[in-house]
Amino acid sequence: MAGESQTKGVIGSSEKSKQDGSSDQKPKLKICCACPDTKKLRDECIIENGEEACQNLIEAHKVCLRAEGFNV
Repeated sequence: MAGESQTKGVIGSSEKSKQDGSSDQKPKLKICCACPDTKKLRDECIIENGEEACQNLIEAHKVCLRAEGFNV
C-alpha cells in the first residue's frame, strides 16, 4: 500500500511536466551562471555609464540568455 501511493506521486508529477512542456524547455544552467561574458560587459558598462548608455549590451545579454533557454 505505501509503495502504491509513492508510485502514484511519481507518475503524477511526471505527467504534469509532460503536459505543461516544461521538461523539454529547462535551461541547463541557473540564470546567474549563464552568459558570463555578456553579463560582465553589461554590468561594467552599467556601473561606469548608467543603464541608458548600455542598452546594446543589455539586449545582447538578453539574446544570449534566450539562446540558453531562459524566458527574458
